[in-house]
Amino acid sequence: MAAVTYDDATRLYPGTPRPAVDRLHLSIEDGELLVLVGPSGSGKSTALRMLAGLEPLDGGRVLIGGKDVSGVRPRDRDIAMVFQNYALYPNLDVAQNMGFALKQQGVAKEERAKRVREVAKLLDLEPYLDRKPRNLSGGQRQRVAMGRAIVRHPQVYLMDEPLSNLDAKLRVQTRAELVELQTRLAVTTVYVTHDQVEAMTMGHRVAVLRDGELQQCDAPSTLYHQPANLFVAGFIGSPAMNTLPVTLDGAVKIAGAEIRIGEALGGERATIGFRPEGVSIGAEGPIPAQIRIVEDLGSEVFVYLVIEHEGEERRIVAKVDPPFAGEPDENVRLTLRGAVHLFDAAEARRATVTL
Repeated sequence: MAAVTYDDATRLYPGTPRPAVDRLHLSIEDGELLVLVGPSGSGKSTALRMLAGLEPLDGGRVLIGGKDVSGVRPRDRDIAMVFQNYALYPNLDVAQNMGFALKQQGVAKEERAKRVREVAKLLDLEPYLDRKPRNLSGGQRQRVAMGRAIVRHPQVYLMDEPLSNLDAKLRVQTRAELVELQTRLAVTTVYVTHDQVEAMTMGHRVAVLRDGELQQCDAPSTLYHQPANLFVAGFIGSPAMNTLPVTLDGAVKIAGAEIRIGEALGGERATIGFRPEGVSIGAEGPIPAQIRIVEDLGSEVFVYLVIEHEGEERRIVAKVDPPFAGEPDENVRLTLRGAVHLFDAAEARRATVTL
C-alpha cells in the first residue's frame, strides 16, 4: 500500500492548444478511495493513465509511496488497472484469467492457485472458476476483471469507469460491493467516472476536474454543501443546483421577490444558487411560478417550474416529499429556505447565506 501524489503533473498532446491535464497537484492518502470526476474531456482518464504510466508527462511528477515514478515503466510501478471493457481472454477460464498476471510474473503454480481461490471467495466467483467469459453475465465478468487486479496485491488500484457497461440495477449493486471490498482491502484506489452520483456515493474524497484543471477536492458532503465555484455547484448534485444571474445591492431579486443577503459578496453582478430541496411550493410565498413537469419517483418528487426573472423565462427544479398534488400549468408560489450560495462574476469567490 502507498500514498499517491500528483506534483504539478501536466500532459499536453501534440497539436493541441492547451494541456489535457494542467499542473495537477493532488495528494491521495494511503488506503484512500479517491474518485476523479468531471464531464467528457475534463482530463480524468488522462490523469489516471499518467499515474499508470500509459501517458508520458510533459511537466511535473507522479509519486507512488514517495518515489518518483514519472520515468518508470508501467509494469514496474506495482499498480493494477481495471478497465471499462473487462479485457478478459476469451480462450481462458475464470481461474486462468485471474491468475494470468501472476503466471507472467513467475509466481509458482500452487501459490497462484491459492491466491486465485482466496480472491474468488471474496468476490463470490468460486462456482465459476471453470467457466469461460462467454458463459458469464456482465456483472460476473466485471468481478473477474477486478479479481485479476486484486490477486496481484499491488500498491495502488486504478479503475477507469469499470461499471459503465452494466445495467442500472447491477451498477448500484456492484458499486456497493466495490466500496465494501475496497474498505476490507484498504488499498489506495483511484477511481474514474463521469457519473457524479457514483462519485458521491463511493469516494472518501472526490476530485472534480474541468478542462484539465482541478476545481475542488473534498469529501462528498463538502462538495455538495460548500462548492468552491459555480462549476462544482452545477456539476455536483442530481438534479443540479438552480442558478440565476442577479444584481447585488444588499438584497437580490428573484422573479420580483426581494431576498435580503446583506453584504455577503462584493461586486454588482453575481449568480445565486440554491438546491432543489431548498425550494418550497405552496399557495403562499414571495416567488410566483408555474409548474411545467412533475416527476414522481415514489420516494421523492421533482417538480420542474418556470419563473419570470429579469425579463426572461427561467427554469428551476424543486425536490419535494410525496404525495404532491400539483399539476402541470398550475400557478404556485415558491419560498427559498436553507443555504443560498452567491458566486461572483469571475467565479473566484463564494458566499453562503442561510435563509
